[in-house]
Amino acid sequence: MTIEDIALQMTPGIGVKGAVHLLAHFGDARRIFAATAEELVVNAELRPDLARRIVRREGFAAAEKEWKFCERQGIAAIASTDPQYPPLLREIPDYPHVIYVQGRVGALRTRTLSVVGTREATAYGQTMCNRLIEELARRVPGLSIVSGLAFGIDAAAHRAALAAGVPNVAVLPCSLPGVVPAQHAALARDLLDRDGALVSELHSQTRQKGTAYTARNRIIAALSRGCLVVESPAGGGSLITAHFANDYDRTVMALPGRACDKSSMGVNCLIRNHKAQMILSAEDIVREMNWDLESEPAQLRSEAPSVPLTLEESRLLECFTTSDPLSVELLRQTSGYDPGALASLLLGLELSGALRQLPGSRYVKVR
Repeated sequence: MTIEDIALQMTPGIGVKGAVHLLAHFGDARRIFAATAEELVVNAELRPDLARRIVRREGFAAAEKEWKFCERQGIAAIASTDPQYPPLLREIPDYPHVIYVQGRVGALRTRTLSVVGTREATAYGQTMCNRLIEELARRVPGLSIVSGLAFGIDAAAHRAALAAGVPNVAVLPCSLPGVVPAQHAALARDLLDRDGALVSELHSQTRQKGTAYTARNRIIAALSRGCLVVESPAGGGSLITAHFANDYDRTVMALPGRACDKSSMGVNCLIRNHKAQMILSAEDIVREMNWDLESEPAQLRSEAPSVPLTLEESRLLECFTTSDPLSVELLRQTSGYDPGALASLLLGLELSGALRQLPGSRYVKVR
């Protein structure tokens, strides 16, 4: 983190997408501010007036003020070029270049699950939220719950995680150390006391207009590989989070409700329209997230018998450099095998327990 990182955020006219655009061209904030106006205009196709603002360092006075404020308040300012920055958040096209964190920064880099839902939660929604998180806490080591500290399901998810001994990450629509809603200040303190974290992309000089909720929802969606929706009416804000999660290629899951319940109309539509996988238990979440296949597997996982692989099967398995699923088309391009040979090798790797097939002709590495 450098003063230039905050100054980029503070420069008038340079929004989230503008910062992402400049970072793609120059690599980091220091190089952006070291560039000439001509380089900013010609190389980065920046408007001349914005280039002049950067060259004149118009955001530095505010950045220095913010730097001192964070030091006084114990807030960590983390730039997207810092190693502590959450790698999942860095994947999205509209990532915030600087995030502000109170609490344990490491909670943002664990095995996270975003849980969202209606503010007007029913007894059914709260009960199921508690049950699912309690079961996940027993099954999944290194789990953290991400939500928005709002009324209803968000608060239920945070409280269930606290009761189960699971760290929380609360993404706020206000600058730190503030808490919205104010009624959840005590819950936020409990969260911090139990190895959790509060996160915001807003600096302390942001004018609070109550318009940051949608932007906040994209961060909730981005911080986890999976997003669970527990109760939502047809127009609920949690559906916005689900749509962001789908756009970011996250696993979206939904707890179904009765067809006549207004509080479940949104989640039922997600399931009906194939925008979310229906889940009924923590075991369903473990399978959807492939947590039973990871290097630190969930408890109760049954180990697949180890079967020796052929030379060609081993070569194909080397195409899986991460835990992310790969499509058949991408595997064909990467490996060079023709469709017939590739199909035979994939079948052999499935039977040996090295690969698992997912919907959409995608495969994920098991061992």
